[in-house]
Amino acid sequence: MVATETRLHGDALTLAYDGRTVAEELAVSIPDRSFTVIVGPNACGKTTLLRALARMLKPRKGSVFLDGQVITAYPAKEVARRLGLLPQSSIAPDGITVSDLVSRGRYPHQKLLRQASAEDGAVVARSMAATGVDDLADRLVDELSGGQRQRVWMAMALAQETDLLLLDEPTTYLDIAHQIDILDLCADLHAQQGRTLVAVLHDLNHAARYATHMIAMRGGQIIATGTPEDVVTETNVEKIFELPCRVMPCPETGTPLVIPKAGRRTP
Repeated sequence: MVATETRLHGDALTLAYDGRTVAEELAVSIPDRSFTVIVGPNACGKTTLLRALARMLKPRKGSVFLDGQVITAYPAKEVARRLGLLPQSSIAPDGITVSDLVSRGRYPHQKLLRQASAEDGAVVARSMAATGVDDLADRLVDELSGGQRQRVWMAMALAQETDLLLLDEPTTYLDIAHQIDILDLCADLHAQQGRTLVAVLHDLNHAARYATHMIAMRGGQIIATGTPEDVVTETNVEKIFELPCRVMPCPETGTPLVIPKAGRRTP
């Protein structure tokens, strides 16, 4: 087991796709009731790790544990009651409306042949309102813009009403205002509802602003973990991203703010 046993953790994980090893011997522990953000350069293993934590990728070696058991010991529907996932790329069935897609987030809570309840309808309505898609309820998902679709998928993930929510690049396709809206929503879910969130983000300043815990990766290895102040340092940013920079407190939040140095990057 990893040193700190939390609801969601992985021990000695070796992760691979099609015979290609992406990461080896990873030990990762997601602090309970944290907003954990995984950062790192492209192809460093961020999404691979998130997929393993969500039981979408079976480790070649090692195990992921959820609530004290190896995650593969649970039936899929039980995992979905405990852990929600917003994948990086989602494909909606042809001809489905926004409200119908969001309603599918209630599936883990419904028994076979059970009709949707009033409670299910209320949860779906709240989830759509929280993500700003309630006015799109009767629209077809495949008619929406990329940013609108991303918010609809976020609403479906919220409709699962899980205490653990894993998000793979939740701000993809969103303009800056909607990026902040989604991240503010995530922060509220963490701070006000006590949910544990794990997100992969590309924007290091967004990660430092919203995370309570960070995991920084490079080349399939975890290079640094801890608070944003622990992880987002000038030394770490240059080591992980090969980006010479200055790090100073954000004037709005006091969290670390990365400012790249002027001129060409050091080769």
